Amino acid sequence: MNIPPKHTALQADVGRLGTVLAGLVAALGLVACASGPERPVVDRVPGLPAVEHPADNPSTPAKVALGAQLFVDKRMSGSGKTACQSCHYRHLGWADGQALSRRDDGQLNTRHTPTLYNTGHQTSWYWDGRATSLEAQILAAWKSQNGADPEVVAARLNEVPGYRGQFQAVFGGPATAQNIPQALAAYLRTKNSENAPWDRYEKGDLKAVSKGAIEGYKLFAGEAGCIRCHAPPFYGNGGFHNVGLEAGKAQPDPGRFAVTGQEADRGSFKTPTLRSVALSGPYFHDGSAKTLREAVAFMAKGGGRDRRKSPLLKDSNLDAEEIDQLVAFINSLTSTEVWRAPPLP
Repeated sequence: MNIPPKHTALQADVGRLGTVLAGLVAALGLVACASGPERPVVDRVPGLPAVEHPADNPSTPAKVALGAQLFVDKRMSGSGKTACQSCHYRHLGWADGQALSRRDDGQLNTRHTPTLYNTGHQTSWYWDGRATSLEAQILAAWKSQNGADPEVVAARLNEVPGYRGQFQAVFGGPATAQNIPQALAAYLRTKNSENAPWDRYEKGDLKAVSKGAIEGYKLFAGEAGCIRCHAPPFYGNGGFHNVGLEAGKAQPDPGRFAVTGQEADRGSFKTPTLRSVALSGPYFHDGSAKTLREAVAFMAKGGGRDRRKSPLLKDSNLDAEEIDQLVAFINSLTSTEVWRAPPLP
């Protein structure tokens, strides 16, 4: 269930465009594009492009509604005690607020739970990018994180009249180990972080953000250089970078190296989106930064010490006020949509 070439190509094109624009911004100092105080500090059309769905898993409202129920249903797990939602809560930025969460069997995970925001815009999944489709990632997490035997769970769901009827209507047959992840993927592709205060500011609502956030964006796109890896509109780039978090650990996490076998990828992890990131602390793949400010300060100082660290990371020599301004800008990327858990059959 790979993403169609059209989708992959679109994401690659968007990523390349973001990189080019970021380079121009940084090189030419094009931060304040507006000519007067009545205009926003940036001058572009904000917002995310529409999510494209794989040809073998087109989205329908009924499929999304089914996936929403499966997402919160503890009958999906091996023990019957956990659901997908057990690690992904809306008020915690579709993460869980823990440095490291526990699996259905009680074992501790080795990496921080990533956000589900804008997961439909990604081209690889997990911190090391080992999953090449959202459906594949869901199936793997369903089995490992939730301790599920997909065939057993499918049989369990087929005994529930409400589910049996929905699967028949959506897929033309009973629940299976294959179509359950498809329904979940259709639902998760609706988890978009947009229409944040900064988006509204870019559209002309000058009261949507604080002066500190505006100054923070100038630093973000200029002196601090954050935009090199966190380019709009995603405020991420889907790439993998070593930021110096693993050096010196007794058992360092190999990161992307475990997938590619390339020594240059050792200790590298996927760059996360900054949209709604203010909700999903603690931060980094190991959950080592407790607060957003701590994470921002770490990155502004050029990350940790590691001979393989990305050359993009430099000490920006920012003072405390400038760190606060960066945090204010990142906070302004927080979306405000309402979510309610669906009733279960």
